[in-house]
Formats: sequence, C-alpha cells, structure tokens
Amino acid sequence: MPDSFDVLAACPLFEGVSRQDMEAMLKCMQARVIDVPKGGTVFRADEPAEYVGILLRGGVQVLRDDFDGNRAIRSAIQPGELFGETFACADVGRLPVSVEADQPSRVLLIRLKQIIETCPGACGFHNRVVLNLLKVLAAKNLMLNRKLEITSRRTTREKLMAYLSAQARAAGSDRFVIPFDRQGLADYLGVDRSALSSEIGKLRREGVIESNRSAFTLLR
Repeated sequence: MPDSFDVLAACPLFEGVSRQDMEAMLKCMQARVIDVPKGGTVFRADEPAEYVGILLRGGVQVLRDDFDGNRAIRSAIQPGELFGETFACADVGRLPVSVEADQPSRVLLIRLKQIIETCPGACGFHNRVVLNLLKVLAAKNLMLNRKLEITSRRTTREKLMAYLSAQARAAGSDRFVIPFDRQGLADYLGVDRSALSSEIGKLRREGVIESNRSAFTLLR
C-alpha cells in the first residue's frame, strides 16, 4: 500500500515509526485493506470488538442507535485517524456502535492482539506502537469529555455555539469547516434538525456567524 504511507505516517499510532519499519510492521501485524462504498458498513453493532481501524481515504462515522431507533453520531473519522480501539482495548466483547462510510472510503484493519502481543520475531517497533496506542486512548478520553461538555448544555443554541467555538479553537481560526452536514451535526449534538437549522438562521441574522453548508465563520 505505497500510496497510503503518507496517511499512515500522520497517524498517531505510528508516531516515531520509520517507513521501513512500518512496511515490516504491517506485514507482521497481518494488516488488511478494505474498500467501503458510501453507506457501507465497516463495523456493525454486536459484532466482536477485535479490530482497530485506520481511515486511509474518504470518511466514516461512528454511530449508535437507541432502543427507539434514534441515531446519534458519536464521532466523524477523518483520514489518518483511528477508530474501534477503545472498545477493542476495553474487551467489551461486542461492539455497542456501528461504523459506516458517509462517502466511498478505504480502511486499514488490524486485529488488536496483533498490536499488543509480542510477535515471534520480537520486532523492535512493537513497544513504540503500544505506547502510541496508550496516548491515543488518553486523547480520545479528553475528546469524549469535551463532547460531554457540549452536549450537556441545555438549549440547542448553547450546544451549537459551544461546538462551533470548540471547532474554531481546534482550527486556530474563526473560519473553519466541520465534518458534518446539517443532519449529521444535529445527530452529533443530539438535537432536532429543524431546531438546529432555525438556530443557525437566527445566529446568521444576528450577525453572530456566517455559514455556507459545512463552512462556518464566527463573527463575535
């Protein structure tokens, strides 16, 4: 997968791993690549939580459906990011979420035990990758706490502004693009889509934000 090495090099799981070691590591860990069409499933809820996924191209979303069939977006995954590692490391047995492609995507899959168990060749990169995995898990916990801070706000407006402010800080600019369309953003925030669209319209009229599809600008 020579065309994917630039993406993998930016993945936090492989921080500090040379390209030469990465090629050997992927063979050792029996990594495999799958192509997923838009709307296709990478992981399905209730499947065994065994794999770590790395998005090479496209976009996937981590989804959870409640008892009434309401869907919530847990996170949107961008190229170079991991998914599934939290559940695999927690040894939950069965996945409580699904992962679906919201555009044609390519994904690298590695079975968790191939990462954390020492291989017969005692490859030197294993310790480095395990340390990187611990860092990724810690960072995901921080992200989850930030999401809870956003979704625990009382009103749709407060949730939206908290989210947009966080995105602006992450981008280092008042102008930024979010990884969701309107329905996706409503699902992520846990609000009604029409109520969300109404609040965006109000904020635009009040001169608080500008927006064009997934592009936003904070004016205040």
